[in-house]
Amino acid sequence: MITSKQRAYLRKISHTLEPIFQIGKEGIGDALTDGLDKALEKREIIKVHILETALLDTKETCNELAKKLNAEPVQAIGNKFILYRKAEDEKNRKIELPRK
Repeated sequence: MITSKQRAYLRKISHTLEPIFQIGKEGIGDALTDGLDKALEKREIIKVHILETALLDTKETCNELAKKLNAEPVQAIGNKFILYRKAEDEKNRKIELPRK
């Protein structure tokens, strides 16, 4: 669980990120989950865009994926959301969170 101070720091980092995944009308599938899992291991923080045709709620989708991927939901606004997970491999760790 991350603190509000850490969440604010992650929002600041993610402000300049472009979404690297889009969720379409197929919704959340195994291929999407696997791709997100690999991206989180490499990048630690990712932004995802939900297309209008998906008819999914952004906050619910963010929370569902965070639970599946053992990640932290950072922010869900409009049709985009941000997920964070500390990389298991130390060479992929790039983000140093502020102390609790």
